[in-house]
Amino acid sequence: MSIDWLDLHRAPALMPLFAKAALKRRGANLQLPDQGVRCTVRVDAQAMQRYRQVCGFANDGLMPVTYPHVLAFPLQMLLLTSRDFPFALLGLVHLHNQIRVMRPLGGLSGVSIAVHTENLRPHPKGALFDLVISMADRVGPLWEARSSFLSRRVEVPGLASVEPTESGLPMIEVARWQALADTGRRYARVAGDYNPIHLSVLSARLFGFPSAIAHGLWLKARAVAELQSQLPAANLQLTTTFRKPVRLPSEVILQASAAASSGEFELRGADPALVHMSGIWGPASEISAD
Repeated sequence: MSIDWLDLHRAPALMPLFAKAALKRRGANLQLPDQGVRCTVRVDAQAMQRYRQVCGFANDGLMPVTYPHVLAFPLQMLLLTSRDFPFALLGLVHLHNQIRVMRPLGGLSGVSIAVHTENLRPHPKGALFDLVISMADRVGPLWEARSSFLSRRVEVPGLASVEPTESGLPMIEVARWQALADTGRRYARVAGDYNPIHLSVLSARLFGFPSAIAHGLWLKARAVAELQSQLPAANLQLTTTFRKPVRLPSEVILQASAAASSGEFELRGADPALVHMSGIWGPASEISAD
Protein backbone atom coordinates (compact mmCIF):
# COMPACT_ATOMS: atom_id res chain seq x y z
CA MET A 1 0.00 0.00 0.00
CA SER A 2 1.38 3.41 -1.00
CA ILE A 3 0.65 6.07 1.64
CA ASP A 4 0.36 9.78 0.82
CA TRP A 5 1.77 11.30 4.00
CA LEU A 6 0.60 14.61 5.44
CA ASP A 7 3.40 16.00 7.63
CA LEU A 8 2.29 18.34 10.42
CA HIS A 9 4.40 20.80 12.40
CA ARG A 10 2.31 20.23 15.53
CA ALA A 11 -0.45 17.92 16.72
CA PRO A 12 -3.96 19.26 15.97
CA ALA A 13 -6.25 20.64 18.67
CA LEU A 14 -8.84 18.12 19.78
CA MET A 15 -11.92 20.29 20.41
CA PRO A 16 -12.60 21.15 16.74
CA LEU A 17 -12.10 17.49 15.87
CA PHE A 18 -14.69 16.40 18.45
CA ALA A 19 -17.17 18.76 16.77
CA LYS A 20 -16.36 17.22 13.36
CA ALA A 21 -16.75 13.72 14.82
CA ALA A 22 -20.23 14.55 16.13
CA LEU A 23 -21.34 15.76 12.68
CA LYS A 24 -19.59 13.22 10.48
CA ARG A 25 -21.77 10.75 8.59
CA ARG A 26 -21.00 7.67 6.52
CA GLY A 27 -19.72 8.46 3.04
CA ALA A 28 -20.99 7.02 -0.21
CA ASN A 29 -17.54 5.74 -1.26
CA LEU A 30 -16.62 2.85 1.09
CA GLN A 31 -12.88 2.97 0.45
CA LEU A 32 -10.17 3.83 2.93
CA PRO A 33 -8.11 6.92 2.06
CA ASP A 34 -4.50 6.52 0.92
CA GLN A 35 -3.46 9.41 3.16
CA GLY A 36 -1.65 9.06 6.47
CA VAL A 37 -0.66 11.69 9.03
CA ARG A 38 2.77 12.19 10.63
CA CYS A 39 4.04 14.54 13.30
CA THR A 40 6.83 14.90 15.84
CA VAL A 41 5.31 15.23 19.31
CA ARG A 42 6.74 16.19 22.68
CA VAL A 43 6.48 13.76 25.57
CA ASP A 44 5.12 15.61 28.61
CA ALA A 45 6.47 13.85 31.71
CA GLN A 46 3.76 15.25 33.99
CA ALA A 47 0.95 14.22 31.64
CA MET A 48 2.46 10.75 31.38
CA GLN A 49 2.62 10.49 35.17
CA ARG A 50 -1.09 11.37 35.44
CA TYR A 51 -1.75 8.58 32.93
CA ARG A 52 0.28 6.16 35.06
CA GLN A 53 -1.82 7.02 38.10
CA VAL A 54 -5.17 6.51 36.32
CA CYS A 55 -4.06 3.23 34.74
CA GLY A 56 -2.06 1.81 37.65
CA PHE A 57 1.44 1.79 36.14
CA ALA A 58 4.50 1.99 38.38
CA ASN A 59 6.91 4.81 37.63
CA ASP A 60 9.85 2.69 36.47
CA GLY A 61 11.37 5.33 34.19
CA LEU A 62 9.82 3.82 31.07
CA MET A 63 6.86 5.03 29.04
CA PRO A 64 3.88 2.69 29.66
CA VAL A 65 3.56 0.47 26.60
CA THR A 66 -0.02 1.66 26.04
CA TYR A 67 0.80 5.39 26.32
CA PRO A 68 1.77 5.97 22.65
CA HIS A 69 -1.94 5.59 21.88
CA VAL A 70 -2.43 8.84 23.82
CA LEU A 71 0.32 10.62 21.87
CA ALA A 72 -1.26 9.46 18.60
CA PHE A 73 -4.87 10.26 19.51
CA PRO A 74 -5.02 13.78 17.96
CA LEU A 75 -3.57 12.45 14.69
CA GLN A 76 -6.00 9.54 14.79
CA MET A 77 -8.91 11.94 15.24
CA LEU A 78 -7.71 14.11 12.38
CA LEU A 79 -7.51 11.12 10.05
CA LEU A 80 -10.86 9.57 11.05
CA THR A 81 -12.76 12.85 10.75
CA SER A 82 -11.33 13.72 7.33
CA ARG A 83 -13.67 14.13 4.39
CA ASP A 84 -12.19 11.07 2.65
CA PHE A 85 -12.66 8.69 5.57
CA PRO A 86 -15.80 6.67 4.74
CA PHE A 87 -17.30 5.89 8.17
CA ALA A 88 -18.95 7.87 10.94
CA LEU A 89 -16.56 8.03 13.89
CA LEU A 90 -19.24 7.80 16.58
CA GLY A 91 -20.48 4.23 16.60
CA LEU A 92 -17.22 2.55 15.60
CA VAL A 93 -16.52 -0.48 17.81
CA HIS A 94 -12.94 -1.28 18.86
CA LEU A 95 -12.65 -5.08 18.55
CA HIS A 96 -8.92 -5.89 18.60
CA ASN A 97 -5.68 -4.18 19.57
CA GLN A 98 -2.13 -5.34 18.98
CA ILE A 99 0.95 -3.57 20.37
CA ARG A 100 4.53 -4.35 19.43
CA VAL A 101 7.47 -2.91 21.42
CA MET A 102 10.77 -3.14 19.57
CA ARG A 103 13.06 -1.23 21.97
CA PRO A 104 12.72 -0.05 25.60
CA LEU A 105 10.61 3.11 25.85
CA GLY A 106 12.93 5.09 28.11
CA GLY A 107 14.47 8.55 27.96
CA LEU A 108 12.02 9.86 25.36
CA SER A 109 11.36 13.60 25.16
CA GLY A 110 10.20 13.80 21.55
CA VAL A 111 9.06 11.08 19.14
CA SER A 112 7.73 10.80 15.61
CA ILE A 113 4.19 9.44 15.33
CA ALA A 114 2.61 8.17 12.10
CA VAL A 115 -1.02 7.06 11.64
CA HIS A 116 -2.81 5.49 8.68
CA THR A 117 -5.67 3.09 7.92
CA GLU A 118 -5.65 -0.10 5.86
CA ASN A 119 -7.09 -3.59 5.37
CA LEU A 120 -10.81 -2.91 4.87
CA ARG A 121 -12.60 -6.26 5.02
CA PRO A 122 -16.00 -7.77 5.78
CA HIS A 123 -17.19 -8.87 9.20
CA PRO A 124 -20.40 -10.76 10.06
CA LYS A 125 -21.76 -7.55 11.60
CA GLY A 126 -20.40 -5.03 9.11
CA ALA A 127 -16.94 -3.94 7.93
CA LEU A 128 -13.57 -4.02 9.71
CA PHE A 129 -10.59 -1.79 9.09
CA ASP A 130 -7.21 -1.38 10.80
CA LEU A 131 -5.83 1.81 12.26
CA VAL A 132 -2.02 1.52 12.25
CA ILE A 133 0.16 3.68 14.50
CA SER A 134 3.95 3.72 14.59
CA MET A 135 6.34 5.56 16.88
CA ALA A 136 10.03 6.16 16.27
CA ASP A 137 12.93 8.21 17.59
CA ARG A 138 16.12 9.29 15.84
CA VAL A 139 17.55 5.79 16.10
CA GLY A 140 14.59 4.10 14.43
CA PRO A 141 11.30 2.27 15.14
CA LEU A 142 10.31 1.94 18.79
CA TRP A 143 6.68 0.84 18.91
CA GLU A 144 3.73 0.10 16.67
CA ALA A 145 0.08 -0.77 17.12
CA ARG A 146 -2.77 -2.10 15.02
CA SER A 147 -6.36 -1.52 16.16
CA SER A 148 -9.26 -3.17 14.35
CA PHE A 149 -12.52 -1.20 14.29
CA LEU A 150 -15.98 -2.39 13.25
CA SER A 151 -18.42 -0.19 11.37
CA ARG A 152 -21.76 -1.93 11.78
CA ARG A 153 -24.35 -2.56 9.07
CA VAL A 154 -21.88 -1.87 6.25
CA GLU A 155 -21.27 -4.32 3.41
CA VAL A 156 -17.90 -4.63 1.68
CA PRO A 157 -16.78 -7.42 -0.69
CA GLY A 158 -14.57 -10.31 0.42
CA LEU A 159 -14.45 -13.06 3.02
CA ALA A 160 -15.09 -12.35 6.71
CA SER A 161 -11.96 -12.35 8.87
CA VAL A 162 -11.23 -15.11 11.39
CA GLU A 163 -11.33 -14.13 15.07
CA PRO A 164 -7.97 -14.51 16.87
CA THR A 165 -7.88 -17.44 19.30
CA GLU A 166 -5.90 -18.29 22.41
CA SER A 167 -4.32 -21.67 23.18
CA GLY A 168 -6.14 -22.26 26.47
CA LEU A 169 -3.29 -22.09 28.98
CA PRO A 170 -4.32 -22.54 32.64
CA MET A 171 -4.83 -19.19 34.37
CA ILE A 172 -5.17 -17.99 37.95
CA GLU A 173 -6.50 -14.76 39.42
CA VAL A 174 -3.77 -12.15 39.71
CA ALA A 175 -5.80 -9.02 40.55
CA ARG A 176 -9.28 -7.61 40.92
CA TRP A 177 -10.42 -4.01 41.13
CA GLN A 178 -13.46 -1.77 41.02
CA ALA A 179 -14.07 0.07 37.77
CA LEU A 180 -15.73 3.09 39.36
CA ALA A 181 -18.54 5.20 37.93
CA ASP A 182 -16.15 8.05 37.09
CA THR A 183 -13.51 5.85 35.44
CA GLY A 184 -14.43 6.99 31.93
CA ARG A 185 -14.15 10.67 32.87
CA ARG A 186 -10.82 10.18 34.66
CA TYR A 187 -9.36 8.28 31.71
CA ALA A 188 -10.69 10.84 29.23
CA ARG A 189 -8.84 13.61 31.07
CA VAL A 190 -5.47 11.84 30.64
CA ALA A 191 -6.06 10.23 27.24
CA GLY A 192 -8.16 12.87 25.46
CA ASP A 193 -10.85 10.36 24.43
CA TYR A 194 -14.17 12.00 25.36
CA ASN A 195 -16.46 9.56 23.55
CA PRO A 196 -19.88 10.10 25.21
CA ILE A 197 -20.46 6.37 25.75
CA HIS A 198 -17.72 6.43 28.41
CA LEU A 199 -18.58 9.58 30.33
CA SER A 200 -21.93 9.26 32.10
CA VAL A 201 -25.21 7.35 32.20
CA LEU A 202 -27.03 10.16 30.40
CA SER A 203 -24.52 10.56 27.57
CA ALA A 204 -24.20 6.78 27.11
CA ARG A 205 -27.97 6.38 26.83
CA LEU A 206 -27.98 8.72 23.84
CA PHE A 207 -26.08 5.99 21.99
CA GLY A 208 -28.09 3.01 23.20
CA PHE A 209 -26.08 1.99 26.27
CA PRO A 210 -27.89 1.59 29.62
CA SER A 211 -24.85 2.95 31.47
CA ALA A 212 -21.41 4.35 30.72
CA ILE A 213 -18.85 1.72 29.68
CA ALA A 214 -15.11 1.66 30.30
CA HIS A 215 -12.67 2.56 27.53
CA GLY A 216 -11.20 -0.58 25.98
CA LEU A 217 -7.69 0.91 26.05
CA TRP A 218 -8.07 1.73 29.76
CA LEU A 219 -8.96 -1.92 30.40
CA LYS A 220 -5.91 -3.04 28.44
CA ALA A 221 -3.65 -0.52 30.17
CA ARG A 222 -4.94 -1.47 33.62
CA ALA A 223 -4.40 -5.17 32.91
CA VAL A 224 -0.91 -4.61 31.47
CA ALA A 225 -0.01 -2.51 34.52
CA GLU A 226 -0.85 -5.47 36.75
CA LEU A 227 1.27 -7.78 34.56
CA GLN A 228 4.13 -5.29 34.18
CA SER A 229 6.56 -7.18 36.42
CA GLN A 230 6.42 -10.30 34.24
CA LEU A 231 6.57 -8.59 30.84
CA PRO A 232 9.83 -7.62 29.11
CA ALA A 233 10.60 -3.99 28.34
CA ALA A 234 11.21 -4.75 24.66
CA ASN A 235 10.70 -7.45 22.03
CA LEU A 236 7.14 -7.69 23.29
CA GLN A 237 3.83 -8.16 21.54
CA LEU A 238 0.47 -7.78 23.32
CA THR A 239 -2.69 -8.72 21.44
CA THR A 240 -6.14 -8.25 22.93
CA THR A 241 -9.71 -8.87 21.87
CA PHE A 242 -12.44 -6.74 23.45
CA ARG A 243 -15.42 -9.03 23.98
CA LYS A 244 -18.08 -7.57 26.30
CA PRO A 245 -18.22 -3.95 27.55
CA VAL A 246 -17.53 -3.22 31.21
CA ARG A 247 -20.48 -1.27 32.55
CA LEU A 248 -19.55 1.37 35.10
CA PRO A 249 -19.41 0.76 37.99
CA SER A 250 -18.36 -2.91 38.02
CA GLU A 251 -15.91 -5.26 39.66
CA VAL A 252 -13.46 -6.87 37.24
CA ILE A 253 -11.10 -9.80 37.75
CA LEU A 254 -7.80 -10.29 35.92
CA GLN A 255 -6.63 -13.84 35.33
CA ALA A 256 -3.32 -14.77 33.72
CA SER A 257 -1.14 -17.74 32.95
CA ALA A 258 2.16 -18.29 34.75
CA ALA A 259 5.00 -15.81 34.31
CA ALA A 260 6.86 -16.76 31.13
CA SER A 261 8.09 -15.27 27.87
CA SER A 262 4.65 -16.03 26.40
CA GLY A 263 1.27 -16.24 28.05
CA GLU A 264 -2.41 -15.41 28.12
CA PHE A 265 -4.73 -13.24 30.19
CA GLU A 266 -8.44 -12.57 30.57
CA LEU A 267 -10.50 -9.87 32.21
CA ARG A 268 -13.74 -11.25 33.63
CA GLY A 269 -16.70 -9.86 35.52
CA ALA A 270 -17.99 -10.90 38.92
CA ASP A 271 -19.90 -13.56 36.97
CA PRO A 272 -17.06 -15.88 35.82
CA ALA A 273 -18.91 -16.56 32.57
CA LEU A 274 -18.66 -12.89 31.58
CA VAL A 275 -15.41 -12.34 29.64
CA HIS A 276 -14.72 -8.67 28.94
CA MET A 277 -11.30 -8.98 27.31
CA SER A 278 -8.85 -11.72 26.38
CA GLY A 279 -5.29 -11.53 25.20
CA ILE A 280 -1.87 -13.04 24.65
CA TRP A 281 1.67 -11.82 25.07
CA GLY A 282 4.95 -13.05 23.63
CA PRO A 283 8.15 -12.01 21.87
CA ALA A 284 7.42 -9.67 18.97
CA SER A 285 10.07 -11.40 16.90
CA GLU A 286 8.23 -14.74 17.17
CA ILE A 287 4.59 -13.64 16.66
CA SER A 288 3.22 -12.75 13.28
CA ALA A 289 2.16 -9.12 12.88
CA ASP A 290 -0.89 -10.37 10.95
